[in-house]
Amino acid sequence: MRDSFVAQRAADLKPSGIRKFFDIVLTMKGVVSLGIGEPDFTTPRHIVDACIRALDKGETHYTANAGLIELRQALSEHLDKLYQVKYDPASEIILTAGGAEAIYLACNTVLDPGDEIIIPTPCYVAYQAEVFLAGGVAVEVAGKMEENFDINPKDIEAKITPRTKAILLCFPSNPSGAVASRDKLIEVAKLVEKYNLVVISDEIYDRLTYGVEHVCFASLPGMRERTILLGGFSKSYAMTGWRIGYATGPANLISVLNKIHAYTIQCAPAMAQWAALEALKNGEPALAEMVKVYDRRRKLIVNGLNKIGLPTFEPKGAFYCFPQVSGTGIDEDTFSNRLLMEEKVAVVPGTAFGAGGEGFVRCSYATSDENLEEALIRIERFVKKLKTE
Repeated sequence: MRDSFVAQRAADLKPSGIRKFFDIVLTMKGVVSLGIGEPDFTTPRHIVDACIRALDKGETHYTANAGLIELRQALSEHLDKLYQVKYDPASEIILTAGGAEAIYLACNTVLDPGDEIIIPTPCYVAYQAEVFLAGGVAVEVAGKMEENFDINPKDIEAKITPRTKAILLCFPSNPSGAVASRDKLIEVAKLVEKYNLVVISDEIYDRLTYGVEHVCFASLPGMRERTILLGGFSKSYAMTGWRIGYATGPANLISVLNKIHAYTIQCAPAMAQWAALEALKNGEPALAEMVKVYDRRRKLIVNGLNKIGLPTFEPKGAFYCFPQVSGTGIDEDTFSNRLLMEEKVAVVPGTAFGAGGEGFVRCSYATSDENLEEALIRIERFVKKLKTE
């Protein structure tokens, strides 16, 4: 088939910097992967059983486009309990096919062609692509390790133009593990009001924090009506393959998300919705145990990387750390490629996550202690080799 059959926008879409490394890893044996951004735990048994019960009862049909009302009601109560922000289950909550679909829906709801959306980076690899597909323009604001990759309101304001429509936030952060401070988020909220903006706040890692408070952006004064809050079950409950996420916000915005959603996938998988309902009802003990394990692994890898001589600030959320490799004398792409080929350790170059990732690589600690320890041995050997070159 001729290239002319391909839409120009689709042809111009950049491939994922993460997938590139996954594809290489699949062809190699003996690789220790720190590149996978998903829990290594299987879904807790009681959640799986809830799905099986739903299947046995014949729950294999379409649900309402917005999802099961029982799940929306439970999610409304869940967010109110955690963050004291209340959403109407009937009109302000929609269940999606994972958090990824929620991002797609939010961008296509908010952005007209040419609209600008400010994105603090490093950030999840799909954000710029989703903005591009919606016809918008992603305007990156690079974070700094010396500021613990916290959000910088002054840098954000400097990027605001008459074409700025929105800000896209993701805290806790993939890839840095940063958790935004309340003070900085309040400053951002003031900018949102000052410039009449909307916020898309992806809080998929909200339950995975270590000794710090996660601030739900929609809970800040005046922000509920200006925020599309995104989340899901993949990270907190080890349910990545179930593809179940959500978007909440004011009814006028959610109704548009739901309209686009209805024309794309109709509804999230019915059996996954019943499983998610069980996760909300009875998933806290398993979640607490997983967070405890992640916390132990977090300390193990961060301490190990710092000892090796790769400066790594202490992540306070998610399950990633973001060591600086620029001091090794090679850039992040070369570091990642050579580490994979020479020591069979897979990490992701920071530039896959935007301009703020230059000079860094992402390491996921959602893997066993044994894998982390082996990876640290190989990384140390590799860094020592670089020093002799």
